[in-house]
Amino acid sequence: MNEDLKKKNKRNNIIILTIAVLIIVGVIAGFGIHNHRVATQAAAEKYAKTHFNPNVTIDGVKVGKLTVTKAMAKVNQKAKNQVELKNNKLVYSYNTTVQSLDESETKAFFKKQQTKIPSTQTYKFTTSNLATAKKKLTDLSKAEITYKINGKNYQLKAKDLLNNVTYRDNRYQFGDTSKLTTKLNQIDKEVSTLHKSYKFTVPKGNKVKGKTITVKNKTWGWGVYVKKTQRLLLEAFAKGQKNFDGADALYGLGYSTYPHGYGYSNKEIGDTYAVVSLKKQEVWLIKKGKLAVHLRDVVTGTMEGSKGDQTPRGVWYIHYKESPSTLRGTNDDGSSYASPVKYWMPFTLSGCGFHDASWRTDWSKTAYLKGGSHGCVNVKPSEIRSVWNNIKTVSYTHLTLPTICSV
Repeated sequence: MNEDLKKKNKRNNIIILTIAVLIIVGVIAGFGIHNHRVATQAAAEKYAKTHFNPNVTIDGVKVGKLTVTKAMAKVNQKAKNQVELKNNKLVYSYNTTVQSLDESETKAFFKKQQTKIPSTQTYKFTTSNLATAKKKLTDLSKAEITYKINGKNYQLKAKDLLNNVTYRDNRYQFGDTSKLTTKLNQIDKEVSTLHKSYKFTVPKGNKVKGKTITVKNKTWGWGVYVKKTQRLLLEAFAKGQKNFDGADALYGLGYSTYPHGYGYSNKEIGDTYAVVSLKKQEVWLIKKGKLAVHLRDVVTGTMEGSKGDQTPRGVWYIHYKESPSTLRGTNDDGSSYASPVKYWMPFTLSGCGFHDASWRTDWSKTAYLKGGSHGCVNVKPSEIRSVWNNIKTVSYTHLTLPTICSV
């Protein structure tokens, strides 16, 4: 019985010893595992402090597990850093002259995605320049301006007229504007009054409204200054404007390039103008809708011989007034002339205008047929002052009295 007890005790001791050993081994293993976990955690935290999480992209470039420096370098080498509005779509490309990302923005992205230990969460970042360009070009693609000119409205849509547009350095860069140019040329053709013919009622006798004839604008009138209009419209698109006043970009012909007649009443002639009848050899000056002067005996350009001596028909404007003046030119035989006058009011660049002619003795109705002027309207010295005094309408820096030379 003692032997059985001894065996039993021995067996129990072995079990106890085995359990103790297992406990000791477990404790040691636990400490080892714990220490490993602590070490792994520390390593992960240290790594996360200097490296991007694995699922991070900047401008579409994968920068996971890279440091700030390496991530910045990779993005600047591979990112499609330029966006262009092309055929009304946003097209991305790589521009070697553009730096996509700088260190401060890279660090900012890093801070936004940084976790205590690496995370598999997905992060997609877009650089500020690219994001701004995308928004600006998207806005531009939807832009529309109402172009107002002479009572007409034209709807101009950026998507139809602008192509190859980029946005960089806080401003738009317009590449292909040919469609806008074509559109403005079409508008100019529709609305311009230069060289246009129309019906106009001229005086007859002592009546301001005598008879209706067809007249044609020469230097009188206006047109769309396409180059300036295009520049201003591009600025308007860039600023997000909804309306544009076409009156801000017009041009004219002749002595000045200012527009003439825009917005005027009475077929854009206004209520103050001069009329020269080549057939009747008469002049009317209309002032504020009323007859101010009626000259019944003037002499215009010689009809027979050189066409260069004929007074040109059409609607012109007074360039300036000069007193006294000397008129210089060439006679039909090639000789030169210099004629002093007291009053000079030209209306063509070729040198035609109103002036007194103290040398003239023939003031008959037929004098102009063979013995007229070189194209000017000769006025009697006793009557020229009345013309001078009634040509006073000043616009801009020059005189713009419309002058209608008709049959």
